[in-house]
Amino acid sequence: MSSRHRALDHFGQNVRKHRTEKGLSQEALAEKADLDPTYISGIERGVRNPSLLSIVRIAKALGMNSGSLFEGVKA
Repeated sequence: MSSRHRALDHFGQNVRKHRTEKGLSQEALAEKADLDPTYISGIERGVRNPSLLSIVRIAKALGMNSGSLFEGVKA
């Protein structure tokens, strides 16, 4: 697996972890972030490379700063 894919996997795992800690479904997070639920699913599975604006929307919907979503993500 390339480092890019590892980075996307780790980022997605972080999104999933914070989402479940907040008790949100993918659908609820998508609604709060004004994104499609399938997009959230793709991010969590590491198959989507989210834009900066999407990352900011997700972080805001989770009530956190976007930097927290990058914990443990290496280039």
